[in-house]
Amino acid sequence: MKNLRTKHNLGRFIILCVAPFALAALSSASTPTTSVNIVNDSNREIRNVYLSHVNADDWGTNQLGDTTILSSQSFALNNVACDQQQIRVIGEDADGCFLSTVVNCGDNSTWTITNNTTRDCGN
Repeated sequence: MKNLRTKHNLGRFIILCVAPFALAALSSASTPTTSVNIVNDSNREIRNVYLSHVNADDWGTNQLGDTTILSSQSFALNNVACDQQQIRVIGEDADGCFLSTVVNCGDNSTWTITNNTTRDCGN
């Protein structure tokens, strides 16, 4: 009887030790990520890039840090965590105008900004 209790307690102990790691692996595996390559084919500098939910005005922090995407340059955002099916990418140019696109999470996307990309300059 004592051996049976010891085996039962050992089984509980193993489950309690392994469960947190299994849950952590499941939660990180269920959050999709995406990568976006931003290509600047315009004559403007892109000074800031933000991420937001598609139908919300909840912009995060500047993804470029101290970097500027100059004309004819590109910048890769890698392993962007998505908690929905899509994410909005917003670029701010040197004039303070905003450009944006929506990308699907889980896909690797390329956003090419041209002189014809619609800008929101607050007018």
